[in-house]
Amino acid sequence: MKTILISNDIVPIAEFKTNISKWFKALQISGHPLVITKNSKPAGVLLSASDYDELVYRKSFLDSVERGIADAENGQTQTTDELRKSLQARRSVFHS
Repeated sequence: MKTILISNDIVPIAEFKTNISKWFKALQISGHPLVITKNSKPAGVLLSASDYDELVYRKSFLDSVERGIADAENGQTQTTDELRKSLQARRSVFHS
């Protein structure tokens, strides 16, 4: 995702609504997120679909890493042998 350019990528909501197709086209061309303001304060951000997908993927990945670290800190770990035995037991239940 590209960085927001203050001079080009911030637009008041009234201007956004008036020229919505122009702003979507600009987003596709520049790849820059668009900050939409209301009463001079940020109200929302318009991202390309691929940038949104990337953010969702990264968030999911980071959440997974955080859960793993928390599990390790809480002692909720298994040795490789314990994991193998657990997986073998699960497989045997499904194949029975």
